[in-house]
Amino acid sequence: MHGYGPMPQQPTTSRPSPATLTTVRVILVALTVLSCGLLGWAPMLRLAIVTRRPRDWFLLVVVVALNIGLFAFIMATPDDPDQMSDAAALVMMLWILGLLAGVITYYLYAEIRHYNTLGAPAPYGAPVHPVPPLPYQQQHLAPHQQHQPQPQQHHQHQRPNPYTAPTTPPTPTPAPQRLDQVRAELDELSDYLRKENKDSRDGEGR
Repeated sequence: MHGYGPMPQQPTTSRPSPATLTTVRVILVALTVLSCGLLGWAPMLRLAIVTRRPRDWFLLVVVVALNIGLFAFIMATPDDPDQMSDAAALVMMLWILGLLAGVITYYLYAEIRHYNTLGAPAPYGAPVHPVPPLPYQQQHLAPHQQHQPQPQQHHQHQRPNPYTAPTTPPTPTPAPQRLDQVRAELDELSDYLRKENKDSRDGEGR
């Protein structure tokens, strides 16, 4: 368990710039060609150091053995080209060409493929900001927060819409009360007319 301190970082393999890689490849290929394959172990040694694969170390041993054999074969041939047989000249030429083609082709292919797997290099001078680690409590609370049950969604449709005005139900008109009021007024009017008629008859009788 880690506390509030920084997390241990894994060592990363830095990739040289493309210009540096191109320069090194040109130099090693030129040395191999100019030496007629006798320095073919140099690019293979660099490849084995860079990739650190057992296959590349094995191929380095094979190339060193071929270089030693080629050097011994050249030393065994006579110095005068006229005294060299056609078979010896053909074997030497095929040996040199095969060594050059095999070493240069495999070296360039394996090294380019190796650096392509590492990804593109970071821009020169660009600061690398490490991600700060989470505190101890946040590291243990994060998994629990992910497993919390989500609130049910069917309660959302019960919320009132704030953009709609509330509708009031229409109030029923008191129809029976009006009828009773009209009847009462008519009764009062009829009583009043009766009273007036009665008073007028009493006045005429006198």
